[in-house]
Amino acid sequence: VVVWLAQRPRSVWLTVLPMLLTVLLVAVWAEGQDYYELLGVSREATTKEIRRAFKQLALTMHPDKNPGDASAHEKFLQVNRAYEVLKDEDLRKKYDKYGEKGLDEQQGGRYESWNYYRYDFGIYDDDLEIITLDSGDFEAAVNSGEIWFINFYFPRCSHCHQLAPTWREFAKEMDGVIRIGAVNCGDNNHLCRRKGINSYPSLYIYRSGQVFGGEFFCCSSLFLILYLMLTFLFPGNVFSEIESAFSSGLGWLITFCSDSGGNTCTFFTLDALPPELQPGGRTIFGQHIVLCFELVFQVTSGATALFPPGSALNKPGSVLWLNTLDSKEIYNQVINHLPDLELLTSDSFQSKLAHHRWLISFTFGNKNSASNEYKKLQAFLRNDHIQVGRVDCIADSELCQSLYIHKPCMAVFKGLGIHDFEIHHGKDVLYNIVGFARDSVRAFVTTLGPDNFPSDKKEPWLVDFFAPWCPPCRALLPELRKASIQLAGQMKFGTLDCTIHHNLCSRYNIQAYPTTVIFNGSSVHEYEGHHSADGILEFIQDLVNPSVLTLDPSSFTEKVKDEGQIWAVDFYAPWCGPCQALMPEWRRMARLLSGQILVGSVDCQRFQSFCQSQSVRAYPEIRLYPGNSRQPDRYTSYNGWHRDAHSLRTWALSFLPRASVDLTPETFRSLVLSGRDHWVLDFYAPWCGPCQHFAPEFEVLARMLKGEVRAGKVDCQAHYQTCQSAGITAYPTVRFYPYLGKKRSGEHINSRDANVIADTVRQRLQQLLPRLHNKPKVRAG
Repeated sequence: VVVWLAQRPRSVWLTVLPMLLTVLLVAVWAEGQDYYELLGVSREATTKEIRRAFKQLALTMHPDKNPGDASAHEKFLQVNRAYEVLKDEDLRKKYDKYGEKGLDEQQGGRYESWNYYRYDFGIYDDDLEIITLDSGDFEAAVNSGEIWFINFYFPRCSHCHQLAPTWREFAKEMDGVIRIGAVNCGDNNHLCRRKGINSYPSLYIYRSGQVFGGEFFCCSSLFLILYLMLTFLFPGNVFSEIESAFSSGLGWLITFCSDSGGNTCTFFTLDALPPELQPGGRTIFGQHIVLCFELVFQVTSGATALFPPGSALNKPGSVLWLNTLDSKEIYNQVINHLPDLELLTSDSFQSKLAHHRWLISFTFGNKNSASNEYKKLQAFLRNDHIQVGRVDCIADSELCQSLYIHKPCMAVFKGLGIHDFEIHHGKDVLYNIVGFARDSVRAFVTTLGPDNFPSDKKEPWLVDFFAPWCPPCRALLPELRKASIQLAGQMKFGTLDCTIHHNLCSRYNIQAYPTTVIFNGSSVHEYEGHHSADGILEFIQDLVNPSVLTLDPSSFTEKVKDEGQIWAVDFYAPWCGPCQALMPEWRRMARLLSGQILVGSVDCQRFQSFCQSQSVRAYPEIRLYPGNSRQPDRYTSYNGWHRDAHSLRTWALSFLPRASVDLTPETFRSLVLSGRDHWVLDFYAPWCGPCQHFAPEFEVLARMLKGEVRAGKVDCQAHYQTCQSAGITAYPTVRFYPYLGKKRSGEHINSRDANVIADTVRQRLQQLLPRLHNKPKVRAG
């Protein structure tokens, strides 16, 4: 650059140099600051805290607000990149473990205008009464048993912004009565599409597995309460309804309404409500909310009363009368009146948990702010046969210390004794706890400590080393539960909290969270794939039956260069972000190529000098070695843009000799229609995308059926008349032409999967076998 400047006129030199210095200064400013420091958050920050910090920086650092600062664009790019990485669970883990070298360099290259961050960036992020839900916790929320009213919105939607003030006021009014939520469909596009959200804002009510709404935008509190929670009582149903609830352990909250004596509540008739708002039964926190008329309770004026199970007006003190019509006040009084969770002590703890499933709240002295909310857990979990209790760790400190519980938490004990339990590490809100309890009792995940860590166990274990403050760790826990159910009896699952058990984590050199390790006797394998149940299952399947052979310099020379077989080899580095993204796709490709091409991988961090000797300069480096004994060093590198399993398989199969033949109009008539062989044909057009996608699959099919059925391809662009006479109207079309001793027509096969097509063809041949007096032998070619 200096030489170039020296050769230019002074005016150019003076113009370019300040720009160059600005770039260098920005690079120096960014260098040495990690992403957490750039955003001003701790490494334990939640996603919401990261969003809030970035928004504050965006409003002050955005180039739109700093027009005189030549470095503003580059500085904001760096801050934006930090946000894009830390908000993403997978990228955050890679950054924590490998730093920037483990990331895609293109991350965070674009940003929005200043107005977007000011007005559209998370409309409800700062509202305490509105719970912003995302893909990670949406299902747990709406399936918890609580009532949810959720606003699906899009950041740039004007109607969404118009609704926002009303939605905030409504949330404040209903706070503590029902849950008010919001979903940002800009950030959670897949979730919104999965839920059928086609317009914004869309308002939906979720209750007990039912969903209502979509089109209403102005819903008064009164009509919402009616819609959600009311059962109308009248002389014909009052006793049966109440007795039915009492027998189930449920109480009643009854508002007695009168149209005289002061009109303490509004008089309604069923006919006055539109059909879509006709109320049905509703259970909330173990109580029924009921609006009724003048009943047979000898109540002559408007009043509200709580009837716990077994209570009656003639039992002194069994009914709680509420002298208010304010919904929040009624709610608070009822919650305070409900019985507290059963207190378990060290004397009763073991016997209680030996044969029953329990959700236990561990407290330290004074109850926390959520204690009253926890009273509703028994009702929500009754059908799951999960009992709910509490332990005071101040009074029973030895019990809590033996379980390594040092702060308030919730834990599920699975009915197999006090050592088989799982601690809840999600949000400390009711819906999240309910979802956790239901999932945990069905799964096979155990909280580990020094006493039960599987370091010397013979059976295989998957251990998740994590930190409770780590968002990717919390997101992985539900996936571990899913995987544990699918692998029940084959592998055990455990979690180890590295904030408590530092020494154990240090012993296994745990540097980032979560780190997932498979212990199989003396073998230890670190999982590097996607943090999903499917990714974990694929990884474990590969451990049992590896589809990718791990190569070292010796085995590479022996197998790849000397055996004369076709090999696809991935040269990678563990810290490389694109390499990590490739791993699950490479394993999937290897399974698809099973029996056709051998697949291997070389760790270039471990065998650095060997990779350098093979001229590997960047990672991942994907090569295909054709098995040419005369030129063992010959290879072809993959330069394709896409690195998914299908694209890689298509590329690898292109090096194999073809198993199918191209047919012309003449050979179609002579070999297929008039010949003595069975044929399966692919009618295609060169310009057709699905045809190109299907082409390698058809080659796999041709190899699978070799010796049984011949495979051919017909180009319908070049031979239009032939395809038209065969009745081909779409591409690709697969037809089976069995030889029946006479002129024949094809049978359509509605599949593009080689295995399915092969099975269909073989089944059809079995059906035709009695009609084939002499089964033809397939001629070579």
